[in-house]
Amino acid sequence: MRYLIVLMLVLPIIASDQIPAPPQSTPILIRGATLHTVANGTLENADLLFTEGRIVSLGTEVSVPADVMVIEAAGKHVFPGLIVSISTLGLSEIDAVRATLDFAESGRLNPNIVANVAYNPDSEIIPITRSNGILLSNVVPEGGLISGQSAMMMLDGWTWEDATLAAPTALHLNWPSMSVKGAGEKLDKVEEQRLAAVREIDDLILKVRAYDLDRQRAEFKGHDTKLESMIPYIRGELPIAVHAKDARQIEAAVHWGKRQQLKIIIVGGHDAWKVTDLLKANDVPVVIPRVTTLPMRRYESYDQAFRLAAQLHAAGIDFSLSRSGAAHIRNLPYQAALAAAYGLDPEVALESITLAPARIWGVADRVGSLEVGKDATLFIADGDILDIRTNVETCFIQGRQLDLSDRHKDLYEKYQEKYRQMGILE
Repeated sequence: MRYLIVLMLVLPIIASDQIPAPPQSTPILIRGATLHTVANGTLENADLLFTEGRIVSLGTEVSVPADVMVIEAAGKHVFPGLIVSISTLGLSEIDAVRATLDFAESGRLNPNIVANVAYNPDSEIIPITRSNGILLSNVVPEGGLISGQSAMMMLDGWTWEDATLAAPTALHLNWPSMSVKGAGEKLDKVEEQRLAAVREIDDLILKVRAYDLDRQRAEFKGHDTKLESMIPYIRGELPIAVHAKDARQIEAAVHWGKRQQLKIIIVGGHDAWKVTDLLKANDVPVVIPRVTTLPMRRYESYDQAFRLAAQLHAAGIDFSLSRSGAAHIRNLPYQAALAAAYGLDPEVALESITLAPARIWGVADRVGSLEVGKDATLFIADGDILDIRTNVETCFIQGRQLDLSDRHKDLYEKYQEKYRQMGILE
């Protein structure tokens, strides 16, 4: 009852009052812009035409229909919508208010949990996030040994069903700690706990394989939601995202995935630069949740996390950059910019927050680049999106033009007016 009262008091404050955009009703032509296609380079002084939510033509010789709405974009830049790979956006609002947090279930094994059903499309953080060009978010549950399944969400929609682009995208597994720091005489116990956790996962997979065989029999009756939810992952149809930071965790996870014949993704991967040969040989992509993080060890260089993306790219490993935490994922393009400042090619940095995450999470046929046939999920900016001075001016999700007002802008205008009235600003 206490949480219910808190929720009733908090929701009116944190709920966005923006109205989701209606479906695209007329063809739209963006004329004379610099198109950052990601997949096929940059096109200068080019046009892009989209209708019914899909890109139908782009380049310098676009055939224009009679009923088109034209956006003059000379000197402007057009980018595919940015994609954050790992977030709790829509599942968390105010960290200090428990009633606004819905990203973790009780228990260690929750493979049947799918994040999109708990997604709040009225989160106040969503308008703030998309004002910086982030139009898609892979929303991930947290906690336990197996947290649940993530979903790719579009940052616009009346309901979670409207906002879902793809679900599920992956099953998320937190690899047991393999740290021996400070273990002392308890080293054997630490190793025993780790092995017990791995056995727990292996036993569950064994049950799923047996269940998958059993359910194919005509007389099968024993439906199990948890086991049922894991079948696509055990068959290799969908990936398992293994959250692992240090080299021993990554090595163990990759060998485990190979032994179990599973398709895996490494999330975290702070030490991935130490095991690039293993990752490359097994075609395992890496998701880097944060570039702006501290070294894990005293002997590491202060900029190791900044250089990780460039190291992975040099080794030929597919990777994406992200920004963890719901409130701060608006800073996603600056994570890519920092990686570019520390050795990553700027074009690759842009790809790491657009096409690369689309590829890793299995939605590259729909989003991630400006290509004919893909969703018109894109934005117009007045400069390079990796430059902090750049402003996003217009956004579309599947051709729907978004309201780009948000609480940050409202507060900016409020205090601009305050200082005008005080005579400090003209």
